[in-house]
Amino acid sequence: MKVVAVAGAKGGIGKTATAVNLAMLSSQAGFRTLLWDLDPQGAATHCYRAKAKVKGGAAKVLGGRRDLANFVRHTDYELLDLLPADPSFRIVDTVLSTRRWPERVLRKLLRSVRDRYDVVFLDCAPGLGIVTESIIEASDLVLAPVVPAPLAVRGFDQIAEFVKEHQPGMPVLAFLSMVDERKVLHRQVMTQVADDQRFSPATVVVSSSVERMGMEQVPAVLASPHNLAAKGYAGLWADLENRLDLQRPIPTD
Repeated sequence: MKVVAVAGAKGGIGKTATAVNLAMLSSQAGFRTLLWDLDPQGAATHCYRAKAKVKGGAAKVLGGRRDLANFVRHTDYELLDLLPADPSFRIVDTVLSTRRWPERVLRKLLRSVRDRYDVVFLDCAPGLGIVTESIIEASDLVLAPVVPAPLAVRGFDQIAEFVKEHQPGMPVLAFLSMVDERKVLHRQVMTQVADDQRFSPATVVVSSSVERMGMEQVPAVLASPHNLAAKGYAGLWADLENRLDLQRPIPTD
C-alpha cells in the first residue's frame, strides 16, 4: 500500500481538487483506492456526494486502537472508497497531543487497512504542525500543488524543509497548479522551475471544469476528461505511478 499526502502550507492552491481527481484516476487504473479527507472543511467529501460526518468524530477515529475500515464509506465508483471529513477535525492537533507518540498515530491507523487498499490519498488541511508531522510519518510521498507565483514557490521550500527535518529522505514532489499561460508571471515561473527536479513536468491549468466540481459533485477527470486540466491530472498521475513504482493489476477477464 502506497500513501500520498496532498499538502500545502496555505489553502486555495488546488489541493483538494488534486486529491479528488488523482483518487479517481487511481481507481480507474485498477487500484483499490482510499481517499481520506483530513480537512475539516470537507470539500473532498462534498465532491464525492458524501456528508462530512464521522461517528464519534476525531476523538474516536484517532483516540485509540481502531480499525480504520469502520469509518470508511463506499463511493459511487468502483474501487474507490472515502473516509469523510468531520467538523471535529479542527481539533485533530489537540487529540494527537494527548497521545504518547502523536507522530505515529496515522501510520498505525493506516496499517489496519493495508490489505484493503493499494493506494491511499490524504487530503490534508493547510498548515504545518503536529498533524502534518503525523501525516508525513504515515506517507510514502508528499505531493504539493504550487500556484505559479514567487511567494508560492518559497512556500513549497518551507514544506520541503519541514519534511526534511521530520522525515529525512521522504520524497516531496511539487507541481504547478492553476496555471494561466496568458499571464506573464505564470510563464516566468514555469520557466523558473522547468529544470527543478523537485517539480513534476505535469502542470494543471486553471479551468472552469475544476471550479464546477463543487457544484456538480463529479471529479473533473470524469466530467470533462478531454479538458486541459483533466489532462494535467492524468499526466501527474502517470508521474506518481512511476515514482511510486505502482504495478497495475492484471485484468481477470
